[in-house]
Amino acid sequence: MCHTTIWISPSMRCCCIPVLNHYHHECPPLCSSLSQADNVFGKNMSIQALSTCSFGGEMREPKKNISTLRSEAHLKYTITITNDIQSMNPFKVIIVEDVALELKGTEGIIRADIPEAEIIGAAQNEAEYWRLMKQSQPDLVLLDLGLGGSTTIGVEICRQTKQTRPQVKVLIFTGEILNEKLWVDVLDAGADGIILKTGELLTRRDVVAVMSGKQLVFNQPILERIVERFKQTIGAEIMKQDAKIRFEVDEYDERFLRHLALGYTKEQITSLRGMPFGVKSLEKRQAELIQKLFPGRSGINATRLVTKALELHIIDIDNLVPDEE
Repeated sequence: MCHTTIWISPSMRCCCIPVLNHYHHECPPLCSSLSQADNVFGKNMSIQALSTCSFGGEMREPKKNISTLRSEAHLKYTITITNDIQSMNPFKVIIVEDVALELKGTEGIIRADIPEAEIIGAAQNEAEYWRLMKQSQPDLVLLDLGLGGSTTIGVEICRQTKQTRPQVKVLIFTGEILNEKLWVDVLDAGADGIILKTGELLTRRDVVAVMSGKQLVFNQPILERIVERFKQTIGAEIMKQDAKIRFEVDEYDERFLRHLALGYTKEQITSLRGMPFGVKSLEKRQAELIQKLFPGRSGINATRLVTKALELHIIDIDNLVPDEE
């Protein structure tokens, strides 16, 4: 259950909802009238009026319905949205961020959208972080990776935190939007999720997911990258299988070509585990592969053969890994 505030002008011509769009995707930040707000929320809200007193204080009044509110003026109303947002128990959070402006922005998001979160400290470097951890018991660590220009510090903070306090949730909130290897490293270190500082940024939904025990929590920008990579991987695998069928390439041909691409000599390839061929048999296989991939051509060396195999996706340039010897 979440709360936000609307201000209604004395003329009832304007209804301003400053942060409502963070909580309900269909809610505009500005309603032209109270009746429009009524249409947007319908039965999914309860309204409590706070009348503004002449001396500047506020006096809480009983709950009122829409028709009653339409007859009043210049009131501040708190809307409780009950259908879209999951509730959370209060929890404590430490923010690790070395850029003051970004730290301020992160604190603002938490205070506006996640009132259950109590920020118990902020660290700009590794030393400050461990000092805070000795003094407090956070439930969540919101961790930037690029601390002091180093991307490895954030990964190590995550790994050590998960090793020493496995109950603490670690959510990465980082501007490293292109460093995919870093994402893999920090996931291997135990991070519960990664939120990139682009697009929708940090949302209440992300924090609810992590605090409820979900893992691999990502925001839309990183999900799009993951899906794109997945599609590329599947596409490459399909082309590889099609090429193997088309050119009648078997497992031993693929292994032979892959190790040629890695710079192995034929003598070294014969020593691979499960490779039943000698040098002369490999030379014969190479000649047969040349005829399959370059029909009617002569003078094709091993380098051109490997290049053609890569072009046809018979071997994958992103998966050139040697077998055991």
